[in-house]
This record gives sequence, structure tokens and C-alpha cells, in this order.
Amino acid sequence: MITTALAQRETTQPSGLPLDLFAAIESLKKELNAVILAHYYQEPDIQDIADFIGDSLQLAKAAEKTNADAIVFAGVHFMAETAKILNPDKLVLLPDLNAGCSLADSCPGEAFAAFKAAHPNHLVVSYINCSAEIKAMSDIICTSSNAVKIVQQIPQDQPIIFAPDRNLGRYVMEQTGRDLVLWQGSCIVHETFSEKKIVQLKIAHPEAEAIAHPECESSILRHASFIGSTAALLNYCQKSPTKEFIVATEPGIIHQMQKLAPDKHFIPAPPMNNCNCNECPFMRLNTLEKLYLAMKNRTPEITMPEDIRVAALRPIQRMLEMSV
Repeated sequence: MITTALAQRETTQPSGLPLDLFAAIESLKKELNAVILAHYYQEPDIQDIADFIGDSLQLAKAAEKTNADAIVFAGVHFMAETAKILNPDKLVLLPDLNAGCSLADSCPGEAFAAFKAAHPNHLVVSYINCSAEIKAMSDIICTSSNAVKIVQQIPQDQPIIFAPDRNLGRYVMEQTGRDLVLWQGSCIVHETFSEKKIVQLKIAHPEAEAIAHPECESSILRHASFIGSTAALLNYCQKSPTKEFIVATEPGIIHQMQKLAPDKHFIPAPPMNNCNCNECPFMRLNTLEKLYLAMKNRTPEITMPEDIRVAALRPIQRMLEMSV
């Protein structure tokens, strides 16, 4: 008979983690009555084990509708915060608490409060890529999927502050003709793409279409035949007759593109330097091992003061109502 200790060794790695993390996570999911939500920018293994994969708007809607007792959010901190804002009584876990966001960090609460005070009578529309504190100071939240649609619904005579992403704000201004007051924040990933290298790729692949996320700088967007959120880019490349694409967003999305359009070729847009700067370092902090440990140990758990949560809930609800 195999002893308990020997049996344990045969089913675990030297680190003590299970040999089959996928099976172990599925078991914990049943034990916790948990749902795993993952962003498109997560590593392929996490995408493959997730119950739902999406962009920020899709994930917010999924978090709002879930009947699970626990939400394991494979994304970054502001996304898990949004899930907690919508589900105060549920356990919300984030595999790595350091999985932050350069864009959210570019908009600190005290500085934004002063910026808002300097523009009285302005409606505040904030991109979902911001902290709960910034959401609590906002009137409406938006995502890259619905930013244009939401701004179009606001009366023309109503002045608007748009935060925190200046590139998305600039894109919304171009699409709507509205004059927005922009907070000067940005995403480190979407500002690293090299216009010169994209032009070189288009010359080397003349049949390829360049597609881009609106967080990219205007110098990149002008080379794109289609601009949209991660979900919109995924949908576009499935429906387009084009067989080759240059993808200017975080390359984690390419895993889903290849799964849904296996007959097509996807080229990640290169950064300015010879580095992996087009990969989000915060998204990549989450791993399958950390996801397992978070579920096993019920930590790191997302919490926040109730007054912040309630104040942040209102603009998120307005977004969901205006996105129908």
C-alpha cells in the first residue's frame, strides 16, 4: 500500500503545488462555488481555465450577473475592485495584489480632486481603468467599448471632464466632435508601440490589416484600418476576409484571436525598443499557480470602505444603463 506521504509526493510538485493545477482549480471552484473571470490580456493558461473571458465592459457585466459566492478575478486591481463594488457580499480574490495598472496609477485621488474642483459644473466621465477612489468622484464610468456611445448621450451644452486616459479621450473627441477636458494619463503598454516599426511591418506584409486599441497614440491609430476595444478587435478579425493582421494592443488577445480564427495570422505590433514592453507587466503578474493559491487560501481578498464602494457604484450603474 502507498503511504499517505508517498501518495502526496506523487500528486504534487517539489514546491507543494498540485501536479495538475487545472484539475485542482476546478475542484476548488466547486468547493467555493466560484466563478473565474479573466481579461483577454492574461496568459493563455488562465484564459483557458476561465469561466468567462472579456474586455472591461464584458467583465463588469459578467460580475454584475454572477450567482457565484466567490469571484476570482484574473486581471488587474481596478477590475477586481469593480467586481467588489458590484458584489459587496461576495468574496472577490485577485491572484496577485500587485497587479496594478499604470493608467490607474497616473490619476491619484488628491490630484484629481483638485483638478475636478478647478473645473466646476463639469460632468466627470471616467474610463473604467481607474481606482475606486476616482470612480467615487465620477458621474459616469465608461470603457473603450462604450466611451463614444456614452459621450454621445450627454447633452451638447454639458461640459465634460474625461479621465484618466488622454489617448482614449482624444479619440472620443474626434469621434463625437465634443470638446473634452482631458486628464493627462496614459497606459505604458499602449504608448510603447513604434510607428516606424508598424510602417515597416505593413511594407513587409502588404496584405495585412493594422488594427489598434484607442488607448494607442494618434500616430499609431492613423495606420489602423480598424480601431476598437479588445472585444471589438477580436470580433473584427473573425469577420474580416483579411487573413493577416498587425495587432496594436497587448498581445495576450492574440491567444483568443488564434483560437477563434485559426486560419489567420496575427502579428503583435512591436514596441520602440527591443523588449517585451508591449506586454502589460501588471497583467502578467497573475499566474496559474497564484490563481490556485488565491483560491486555496482565500486571499488576497479585495476590500474597500463602504462609503467609497457606494459612491463608486452609482457611476458604474449609469454606465451599465447607458450601454444597453
